Amino acid sequence: MPSKGVLCFSYLTVPGTSIEFTVPGKAVTKSDLQQYQTTHLEVESSALPHFKFTGRFQFVVRRDGRDLTTQWVDVNSATGKLGDGTLKTMDQTPAVFVEDLVVCYGFYDAGPGVAGLPKQHLCYVTVTRNLENWMGDAIAQDQDMSSKKFSKMVLPAAHDIGMNSMAIPLSLLSRAGTGAIKEVLGRELPHVLSIFNKAGDAAVNRIAPDIIRALAITQKDSLESILKIGARYFEFRPAQCHRQLQSIGGLEDTWYFQHGVIPGMKYVDFLSTLVKFLDEHKDEVVVVQNRWDGVPGECPRPSNDDLGNMLQDVLRGKELQAGNLDDMLGKSIRDLRNEKKRLIVLQNARQVSNYDDDANATLDGDSMVSKLNDMARDLPKGQQITLLQCQATATNIRDVIIASVLDADVSTSPILATKPVCDAKILPLLRGECGKCLTREESVVVLLNDFFDGATADVAIELCKERMR
Repeated sequence: MPSKGVLCFSYLTVPGTSIEFTVPGKAVTKSDLQQYQTTHLEVESSALPHFKFTGRFQFVVRRDGRDLTTQWVDVNSATGKLGDGTLKTMDQTPAVFVEDLVVCYGFYDAGPGVAGLPKQHLCYVTVTRNLENWMGDAIAQDQDMSSKKFSKMVLPAAHDIGMNSMAIPLSLLSRAGTGAIKEVLGRELPHVLSIFNKAGDAAVNRIAPDIIRALAITQKDSLESILKIGARYFEFRPAQCHRQLQSIGGLEDTWYFQHGVIPGMKYVDFLSTLVKFLDEHKDEVVVVQNRWDGVPGECPRPSNDDLGNMLQDVLRGKELQAGNLDDMLGKSIRDLRNEKKRLIVLQNARQVSNYDDDANATLDGDSMVSKLNDMARDLPKGQQITLLQCQATATNIRDVIIASVLDADVSTSPILATKPVCDAKILPLLRGECGKCLTREESVVVLLNDFFDGATADVAIELCKERMR
C-alpha cells in the first residue's frame, strides 16, 4: 500500500517535558533529556479509511501532562503532497514561547528524492528553557566565574541573521520587474540562469519569490526571538543594494545584509534590536562581526566612519557602550558588564573555521563530521575566534540547485532539508570529546547554525559552562 515517510528529530532539556509524534495508527513519545533523537514514521494508506489517502502528521509538546503546543499537517499517503495544516509553509513555523519554555520546530516538504534530496518529509522539534538571560543565569556577576576573561566564552550563533525574512526581497521583486529578477537570481544562481532565460516572464515572476525563499532564507524567526532562544554572536555583511538593481527596484538607499546580490535586513534595524535587547537584559553580552565574504563589488560597502556613525546614532542616549576586539580578548565578563561594554563590534577578526567548500556541500553531513574531527586533532593556534559551523551548504551542489528551482514552492528549501539531518550528527559530536578538543585553545568559540534553535544554544552553553570552570 502507498505511504509517505516522515523522519522526526527531537531534543529536550527540561524535566517533565515530552514530544509526541503521531500519524494514523501510531504514536511515539520522546522525553529523554539532552539527547538528539530520530524517529521514523509512515503515513500509510493501510491505516486510513477505505478510499481515503490523506492522513494527519502532528506533534504535541507536553509538560507534566499538559499540552503546550500542537502543530500538524495533512499528508497524502499516495503522492506525499501536503494538505491543510500549521506546518505547511516555513512562514507558519516560528518559535513558540510558552510559560518559561521555547519550542523551536521546522518541517521540510520532501519531493521524490531528486538529486539526493530527502524523499521523506522531515520534522524537527526542540524544547528548551527561554534563554534570554542565560549569561546572567550561568555566570552571575557576584560569582568568581565572572572574573574570567570573556575570551573563554562559547557563544551560540545564528548563521546569516540578515536573511530571516522575505520582506526586503519581495519589496525589490515587486518593483524591479522581470529583467531585474533574472539579474538577481542569475547572478546568485549561475547554474540555473539558462532555466530563467528559457522561461517566460510570467513563469519567472511566479517562481522567483519561492526560489529566493528556498535558497537564501537561512533563519525563520525574528531577531528578538533568536536572542531569546540564546544567540549571542552574529556575523553581518552590511552593504548597499546592487547598483543596477537599486536603480530599478527603488529600495531605500541604506545598508542591508547582503546575501550575494539579495538584500536582507537593514543594518540599522539589526543594531537597534540588539541595543534594545541589551538595554533590557543587563547581564548579557552580544558580539557582532562585520564581514564582506561573497558581497559583490557592485554593492557599495560602508566606510569605517559610516559604520561608526550608525552605531553611535543607535547608542545615543543609552548607557550601553560599544566594545572592541581588545575588550573581547582582554577583559573579564565582570569588567565588560561594569563598563557597560556589552555590545562588542568587530571587523574581519582573525578566525579559524571548519567551513570548507567541498565538505559543507553535503546533504548528509558526513563530510562535515570528518572535517571537524580532523580539525580537533590539529587545531590552529593564535586565533581570535574559533568558528564551528553546523550548517551544510547544499546550495553549492549544482543538481540540488536545479532540482530546487524546478520544484520551488513555499514549502521547499534545501537548506531546511539538511538542517535536522546534519544537526543530529554535528551537535552530539560537538557536545562530546570533539567539542572539548575544539574549545581547548584560547579564543572565543562560536557555534553557528541555520534556523537557529534550542539544541544549538544548549550545546554551546553547556560547552561554555565546562570551559569556564
